[in-house]
Amino acid sequence: MSVRTARLAVTAGLVGLSSMALIACTSNTPEAEKTTTTGTQQVAAKGNDEPGKKVKIGFSAPAADHGWMGAITKATQAEAKKYPDVDLQVAEGTNDVNLQISQVETFINQKVDAIVLLPFDGAALTAVATKAMQAGITVINVDREFDSSFAARTTVLGDNHGMGVSAGTYICEQLKGKKDAVVAEIAGIDSLPLTQERSKGFKEALADCGLKVNNRVAAEFTVESGEKAATNLLQAAPKIDAIWNHDDDQGVGVMAAIKNSGRKEFFVVGGAGSANVMRDIKSGNSLLKATVIYPSTQGADGIRLARLLVQKKALGDLVEVEVPRVVQLYAPVVTKDNVDQYLPTAFES
Repeated sequence: MSVRTARLAVTAGLVGLSSMALIACTSNTPEAEKTTTTGTQQVAAKGNDEPGKKVKIGFSAPAADHGWMGAITKATQAEAKKYPDVDLQVAEGTNDVNLQISQVETFINQKVDAIVLLPFDGAALTAVATKAMQAGITVINVDREFDSSFAARTTVLGDNHGMGVSAGTYICEQLKGKKDAVVAEIAGIDSLPLTQERSKGFKEALADCGLKVNNRVAAEFTVESGEKAATNLLQAAPKIDAIWNHDDDQGVGVMAAIKNSGRKEFFVVGGAGSANVMRDIKSGNSLLKATVIYPSTQGADGIRLARLLVQKKALGDLVEVEVPRVVQLYAPVVTKDNVDQYLPTAFES
C-alpha cells in the first residue's frame, strides 16, 4: 500500500464516522443511559427526531438549471417536511448574486432562526452571511464556501478533491498496471475551484499507479457543452482506454457524442451520481461502468444540522457535545456491484 493509498484509507474511515454520526443524530429510538468503564454515567443525545422548539429556517440556492441543483432543493424541502417543528421558507432559486443577497437580507428582517445557504458565489455572499450571523441567526453554508469562518456556524461540503481521487483510483484498478494506457478527462468549468480540485485529485491518483491524463478537455456542466467537448476529445485522441467525465449532467451530451462516434474501445466513469447513469451502470450494456458520488443531499443535511443547532442538540455518535464546524461528505464509487445502495437517493439528469 502506498503512502497516499494509506492516507486515503484513513480519510475514508474518518468520513465514514462522520456519516454515521449524521445518521445517528436523527435516530428515532433514544438510547438508554450507559455506564462507562470509569463508572461515570453518560447519556447519549436522545430523541433528536422528536418534536422540539419550533425552528424557522430560510433556504436559498442557485437556480435549478441542471439535475444536481434541482435535486439539492427538492431534497432540502422533502427533509424539512419530515419535521413538524421546522418551518422552511424557500427563496426562489437564482444565479443573480445581488438577488440572492437580497433574499438573505429578507430572511434577516424576518428574524428566522437559521439560514441554509448554497451561494451562487461564496465570496460574494460572505458579507451578508456574516451579517446574519451577527444578528444571531445560525447560518449553514452548503457546497460553495464563504471567504470567512465568521460567515457560518457550520459548513456542509462535498469532496471535490476526493471525487478525483476516487475516479483515478477506480481507473487504476480497472487498467491493472497497463502502463501504456491512454486516460482522458472531460472536466467542468475550468475557472471554478471545484473543477480544479477534481482534476488535481484525479491526477494524483493516476500518478500513484504510474498513469497520467493523456487528453483533457473542459465543458460547462451542460448537455450541449458536454457533447461538444467530447466530440473534440474523440477527434483529437484516436486511442483511449478510459474517460473520466466530471459531471453526469454534461455526461448526457458526452455519451451522445460517444454514440455518434461509434467508438467502443474504452470505458467511461461519470461524476456526481445521476440516476440515469446508475441505471446504465446497472444494465451492464453501457460503456459507463462507474460514477463517483457528489451528494445532492447537502441541503437536506443542512436542514438537519440547522435544526439541531437551534434546538441545542448534538450528533449522537460523537463524544463532543457540539455540532462540528465542517461536515465533509464522502465521494464513493458506484459500480454494478453496489448501485442498488445509491440509486434511491440519486438525482435525475
